[in-house]
Parts: sequence; structure tokens; C-alpha cells
Amino acid sequence: MARPRPKLVTLTDAAAARVQEILAERDQGYLRVGVKNGGCAGMEYTMDYVADIEKFDEVVEDNGVTIVVDSKAVLFLLGSVVDYETTIMDSKFTFKNPNQTDACGCGESVTITPFAVADA
Repeated sequence: MARPRPKLVTLTDAAAARVQEILAERDQGYLRVGVKNGGCAGMEYTMDYVADIEKFDEVVEDNGVTIVVDSKAVLFLLGSVVDYETTIMDSKFTFKNPNQTDACGCGESVTITPFAVADA
């Protein structure tokens, strides 16, 4: 019997509400999340607003919002929770990622170990 597939990415209520707001303002179709090489810790999270889903993107529906995940980022983001935090100094999306093993001191980049099937 196959194990249930873990949810790729989930959104908190605050993140879902902010994504809905922004997409309505921009008249764009989707929030696209991913990762790229960069920063002193090795990788950075990316977020873009896109009109179309690319061929190999993963589509995630959660909390009333449809987002897409860059196919190259799936193993790095599996199990992540996207949140939206507001403080006195700023407002931003954050990632709580079980695959993240380290972060730089400034918080702009992270070290992420890809999800391994043996971890499932």
C-alpha cells in the first residue's frame, strides 16, 4: 500500500490572504515559488507573480489559493509552510522549511538539503 504523498507546500491563513490581495491588485494568475543559487549560505527563496503555469511546474491548491512551484525546486521545498509576517519594521513572506539546514546571519539566504525518498 502506497503512503500518502506529503503536501508539497502549504500556506498559512495570513499568507493565503496576502497572496489573494496581491493577485487581485496585479491581475496576475498565480504566485510562483522556487529557489535559486545565491547568497552566502548557498540558496535563496524566490517568489514571482506569473500569468501562466510553465510546463513542468507543480500546481498546489491550499487555503483557497492556487500557487505554482518551480519544478526544479520541488525536492528543496517539499513540506514547507509559507507564512506572511508583519512587524513594526517590515512585512514579508517567510518559509518554514523542514529541508533547511542553515541560514546566513542576515537572513537572506539559506542552506537546503533536498528531500530524500528515504526520509519519507
